[in-house]
Amino acid sequence: MKKVEVFGATVSYRVDGNGPGLVLVSGTGGNLQSNWDHLIDQLTPQRSVVRVDYSGSGETLDTHESLSVQILAEQVVAAAKASGAVPFDLVGYSLGAGVAIYIAAEYPELVRSLVLLAGFASGQETRLKLQSELWLDLIRLEPRAFARLILLAGFSPPFLSGLDDRQVDEWIDAICTVNRWDGIARQIDLDRRLDISAQVQKINRPTLVIGCGHDQMVPVEHSRALAATITGSRYAELDSGHLAPFECPDEFVKLVLDFIDA
Repeated sequence: MKKVEVFGATVSYRVDGNGPGLVLVSGTGGNLQSNWDHLIDQLTPQRSVVRVDYSGSGETLDTHESLSVQILAEQVVAAAKASGAVPFDLVGYSLGAGVAIYIAAEYPELVRSLVLLAGFASGQETRLKLQSELWLDLIRLEPRAFARLILLAGFSPPFLSGLDDRQVDEWIDAICTVNRWDGIARQIDLDRRLDISAQVQKINRPTLVIGCGHDQMVPVEHSRALAATITGSRYAELDSGHLAPFECPDEFVKLVLDFIDA
């Protein structure tokens, strides 16, 4: 694990593979291992893949201040620069899509192309804000109930119904083990305050927006709206819930590689 100092934070990141830079930005509660480890072997043969634990995730240490999308974006950019992987293709997932949008808008010279999975421009929309507030209550009162809700809302009904009791328990245990509860609470607080509408308008990099047809966390309409707003973007839709990197990893990786290699 590598470290870089960014405005009082010690940010952990990892670099795998060789070739042009590919930066992966995790979603709320995810870290560089939990969101991406199972995909790395498919991404590294021809790419230098940079994964970053922004504040609240993994081994990154900071001052525990309130988070902003600018803070997280600067951490990702600093890790990419420290790794020598600039310019880079940029993949952002969920909250990480918001961070990626900010980077592409404010640091366009660093970004070759942009892939957004299950992203949203504003967390202040009523349904998303209500969800964030519920998550914060559950984390404070009963974290395992939060983990159960993540499975219910995160996977498509057919996929979740195909899991047996042992697999469900393993997923709940993994969610409870991976998350830093203080960190994810700060990230969820950012989710509900997020507004990158102005940055969405500024994007001029080749962009692929990927929606998830069964997404109950960030309904697919948010991805469709991003695609409609970003000039010249392409749109694809996965037959999955919000946890698409786990539900349909091969399809997701193929979309990413086909786009950035085009």
